[in-house]
Amino acid sequence: MATTRTAHTVWQGNLAEGKGTVTFDSSGIGEQPVSWPSRAEQANGKTSPEELIAAAHSSCFSMALSHGLTQAGNPPTQLATQAEVTFQPGTGITGIHLTVEGTVEGLDEAAFAAAAEDAKKNCPVSQALAGTEITLSAKLA
Repeated sequence: MATTRTAHTVWQGNLAEGKGTVTFDSSGIGEQPVSWPSRAEQANGKTSPEELIAAAHSSCFSMALSHGLTQAGNPPTQLATQAEVTFQPGTGITGIHLTVEGTVEGLDEAAFAAAAEDAKKNCPVSQALAGTEITLSAKLA
């Protein structure tokens, strides 16, 4: 069964001085402010499209890795994933780096790294972002 999730943004003003609010409609978790300075300079308590992509990618990758490990007979105890999305004003998103540390009984570093590479390649968010270079660092705790 397919699912659809929604969010919306209301923007007021021009790019440089304007501001917006992102609302998470499907989950109802609330609203977050956005602005150009929070995207291109310091966050200052506001989110950005890149942070939202990082949240989506880190959670999707963790789910894919957990599933792959479990299917292979090595369910993880814990996976901690960070996604760093780099934005260059005037250029756009220039790369994404995933870092994962896992606690997985009965698995060595090489097998964990291979499972992580597979998850990076096959998680739906990675596939949606295929036009962007995605790199990975993986290690066991």
